[in-house]
Amino acid sequence: MEWLITNAIAALLTPPGIVLVILLIALLLTWRRPRLARGLVFVAFIALYALSTSFVADALLQALEPPVRDPAADKSGQAIVVLGGGIYYNAPEYGGDTLNSAAVMRVRYAAQLYRASRKPVLVAGGAPLGDAPEAVLMKTVLNREFQVPVQWVEETSRNTLENARVSYHLLNAAGIRRIYLVTHAWHMPRARLAFEHAGFTVIPASTGYITRFELTVLDFLPSATALRDSSRFFHEVIGIGWYHLRIAIGG
Repeated sequence: MEWLITNAIAALLTPPGIVLVILLIALLLTWRRPRLARGLVFVAFIALYALSTSFVADALLQALEPPVRDPAADKSGQAIVVLGGGIYYNAPEYGGDTLNSAAVMRVRYAAQLYRASRKPVLVAGGAPLGDAPEAVLMKTVLNREFQVPVQWVEETSRNTLENARVSYHLLNAAGIRRIYLVTHAWHMPRARLAFEHAGFTVIPASTGYITRFELTVLDFLPSATALRDSSRFFHEVIGIGWYHLRIAIGG
C-alpha cells in the first residue's frame, strides 16, 4: 500500500500529471479569476510542449548523469551490485514474467563488468506489488543468457533506499563495503546517495547514457518518449529530495 501511495503522489508531481493538475486548477479558476486561469493554461501549454521534446528531455536527464568512466579500471571494488529496472509482465513469447528493456540493459552491463573484474554479483529488486521478486528474474537472465553466476539475491526491497539497506546487510556480513553499483546513468545520483548512506563506498558503474546521433528538427517536435524521459527527470529530482529528507529525519 505504501508503495502504491508513494508512486501515485509521484505521478501527480511529474509530467504529464503535474500539467493536468495545473489545467484542473485553471478550470476551477475560470469564473473567479479568468486572467489567472488563462495564464495557467498558457504555462501548462508551454511546459507540455517543452517537456515533450527530445531536446529538452535529453538535456534534463544529462544534467543528472555522472561523468563517463570505466569502473573496471578501479580494481578496489569487492562486489557488483545490480539494481532492478522493471518487469515485463506475462510476456507471451517467454511464457511468463521476465525483465523489461531497462532491466536487461543493466544486467547486460553487469555481465560485461563481471567479465572484466571477476567480482561476485548481487542482484537487487523486490516485489512491491506482491508478484515475483525482480531479483529472481535478474538472476535467471544473468545465469541463462549471460552465463554469469549470481552470489546474492536481494528480493525484499520496495525502492532504492531499501535496496541499499538490505544489500548492506547481505554484503557487510561477507566483509564487503566497496561496490560497483550498476544502474542507469540518470538514476545514479539517487542510487549513490542511498548506498553511501547505507554504509557503502560506491564505484559508479553507469549505463544507458543519453546520446544522440545528430540534432534534427525531430528533436523539437513533441513525442511520447520525450515526455516519459522528462517525467523520469522530475521523478529522480523529487526522489533525491525525498531521500535527503528521510535520511535527515532518520527514516
